[in-house]
Amino acid sequence: MHGIDELRALRPTKDFCVGIDSDGCVFDTMVVKHEQCFCPAFISHFGLEDVRSMAEEVWRFVNLYSRTRGCNRFKALQRVLMFMKQRLADTTSEIEIGPLPGLDAWLQEESSLGNATLIKRVEAEGDADLVRVLAWSLEVNERVQALPPGVQLFDRVRACIESLQGRADAIVVTQTPHDTVKAEWDALALTPLVRFIAAQEIGTKTEHLGIVCEGHYASGNALMIGDAPGDFDAADANGVLFFPIIPGSEERSWQRLVDEGLAHFFAGTFAGKFQDELVAEFNQALPKDPDW
Repeated sequence: MHGIDELRALRPTKDFCVGIDSDGCVFDTMVVKHEQCFCPAFISHFGLEDVRSMAEEVWRFVNLYSRTRGCNRFKALQRVLMFMKQRLADTTSEIEIGPLPGLDAWLQEESSLGNATLIKRVEAEGDADLVRVLAWSLEVNERVQALPPGVQLFDRVRACIESLQGRADAIVVTQTPHDTVKAEWDALALTPLVRFIAAQEIGTKTEHLGIVCEGHYASGNALMIGDAPGDFDAADANGVLFFPIIPGSEERSWQRLVDEGLAHFFAGTFAGKFQDELVAEFNQALPKDPDW
């Protein structure tokens, strides 16, 4: 049970709600997935083997170490292609990154950016740009599924989520495909600790939080835990509090959430100085512009 109708039917069982991102936040999987799945498939499908080092650098910046960390894979692809075009123009390489108007149009027109909606668009129009993008995305999923079994939790994650039991409704809020997320949460017996897994197939994180929280929880009683600016944006758009898991300092972040963050949240003292300090540190860790 993970469809949009089930999410809309969800009703509070507690006075508080906590949304939790998955990749790079709960699980130490984000770097592995991008370096072994997303980026190699990108290089292959877009013919970038001769500039592999450049492509890897751009991919890491967009998806791991900048303000676009954790964004939807198709929006990330568009941004990576933009940077690659700019960088290749300054080299003697004969490789060219041409425009992908089909991808640009789909990103502008579609609100639910996932393989399911992309497949429908490809079947309806047969756009060559989207055929290539779909092939890339499907290969990414195949590579993810082929990764060695076992995912690593960041320290203090389980203690934190367990501490929410009986106090808050916990919801997974992610842009990873549902089957992948559920398999990872099942593998470490975390699924019973959350009420719902809201994944890529049923909308954006902003939409997930809006459906779950609007009209259901009092102001200040909903919190989003995430490791990417998109998590903050989704929370901010819905008037939800935000606790950042800072890339490179994940375990320290979870420890601070357990030691301080949850106490502030349940006491109603999270907003203001405490949250502002957290967000400032988070923003400093993820630059907007590259330095190449």
